[in-house]
Amino acid sequence: MPHPVHALDCPPDCVQHYAAVPTDKARLLWTAFITIGLFSGVELAVSLSSRSLALTAEAGHMLSDCGSLALALLATWIARLPASNQAPFGYRRVEILAALVNGLGLVAIALWVGWEALTRLQTPSDDILGLPMLVMASVGLGVNVLNASMLHGHSHHDLNLKGAFLHMVADAVSSIGVILAAIAVWAFHWNWVDGAVSLLVAAFILVGAIPLLHQSVDVLLEKTPNHLNVDSLKTHLLSFEGIVAVESLRVWAIAPGQETLTAQLIVSLPSAEERDRRLRQIQTSLQTTFNIPDPIIQMSAPTIPKPISLSIPASLELVIND
Repeated sequence: MPHPVHALDCPPDCVQHYAAVPTDKARLLWTAFITIGLFSGVELAVSLSSRSLALTAEAGHMLSDCGSLALALLATWIARLPASNQAPFGYRRVEILAALVNGLGLVAIALWVGWEALTRLQTPSDDILGLPMLVMASVGLGVNVLNASMLHGHSHHDLNLKGAFLHMVADAVSSIGVILAAIAVWAFHWNWVDGAVSLLVAAFILVGAIPLLHQSVDVLLEKTPNHLNVDSLKTHLLSFEGIVAVESLRVWAIAPGQETLTAQLIVSLPSAEERDRRLRQIQTSLQTTFNIPDPIIQMSAPTIPKPISLSIPASLELVIND
């Protein structure tokens, strides 16, 4: 009977499919980290002198982004460590933890900005300087759009980069809000707009964080990925000749793009060579059709029940009721 299929049984390009890390991923994160770090310090100083909550919230958000980017960089470095006996699937799940922390950070920022905005709406400040707000928010918008555009193309199948990208998008929207608030304060002396815009930015940040948290938790809970259907996989396995039943079928993701499947197949095939051939066919089919690089499959023959002779039972117990 053939042995279960493990990752090492995959072709080299199969293993590299999920083990490889884009070579420019760290460079993108470093670029965003440096530009955000330099600008956020200047913006924080200007926000304190202009007494604008919206600008202070944006500066605080960008400073927190530096921590988020540093966490993403650390997770990227750890994820590139090779698999071992103690970590047979590698360390890519560290990036999911980083994405979860970044999502929680976004929620914390949104709640803080929202609370401060509600307080400011009740008692609007009378000494907000609109022009410094407008200049810094305009420059900040350019910085955030540049970083978001760099990270966007790599964020679709990487939750770690997606967390960093969402921080950049939230910053860009925050910058737009601060620009609108600065124009209202500078041109019309509508100081209450500062708090109103901050509240809208907080809501946007919170809405953007929820999908990231949901995806991260789904991976950590080892739920079946949304793009894979267990019933469809079972039907696909049963379509191979000689497969009688599919048992203990489980599918989960180590990280996005690194899905794993385990299954016990009951087969009715005449020889061990035929079972080996069918196992290779199923493995290749799962890799090419469903993009599952690491299918772990065990095959076994149907269990035939031991015949029982009714004329000569193995044991006979007589119960006598008193």
